Amino acid sequence: MMRRKIAYAAAALLFGGAALAAAELPPLRGDRFKPLTAEQMTPEQKAMVDAILAGPRTSLNGPFNVMLRSPELGDRLQKVGEYVRFKTSIPPRLNELAILVTARAWTAQYEWYAHYQYAMKAGVPPDVADDIAAGKRPSKMSGDDAIVYDFTRELIDTKQVSDANFNAVKDKFGERGVVDLVGLIGYYHVVSMLLNVDRYPLPEGAKPPLPVLN
Repeated sequence: MMRRKIAYAAAALLFGGAALAAAELPPLRGDRFKPLTAEQMTPEQKAMVDAILAGPRTSLNGPFNVMLRSPELGDRLQKVGEYVRFKTSIPPRLNELAILVTARAWTAQYEWYAHYQYAMKAGVPPDVADDIAAGKRPSKMSGDDAIVYDFTRELIDTKQVSDANFNAVKDKFGERGVVDLVGLIGYYHVVSMLLNVDRYPLPEGAKPPLPVLN
């Protein structure tokens, strides 16, 4: 995977939007939005793919096949996504926790499927993730986990944040942390909506990981 990424980045530097013809394109998937091939892409779509694969991501899974239908918007969105995942001031474990909470709010099956794996690698306890999947406030959370969970859940549920939850995040992560966390939640709302509208498929053989809550 790393060798392919290096080769793709080198081709992108040499050929710009023509890189797709010179290097292997990672597969795209979709349902309502049929997967695009390199031959079908416009120069703007190719430039968006070049930008994605030149960064820290190693695939085009998730919302990118949908975003390519509006490549100017899609490129702006993927840059926001790159920031809130890889450059944010919020630690990775807490970032992934907030993504799981957002995915649960939308019953975004693929979003949960993908980020559950990242959350486990980042150190989110499995029982915490299991409680979130079941629609419950986790009974066993560290102090930092509870701060991020309560802020995220309250913002999603009430469209407001209490002074207590605002100040808890600000005191721990600063004003930048508050903005970065809100940006993460907002981005993954968009991602969840795109995936749900597309009915984005899980990998073959995978079962929907989230129960449908009443």
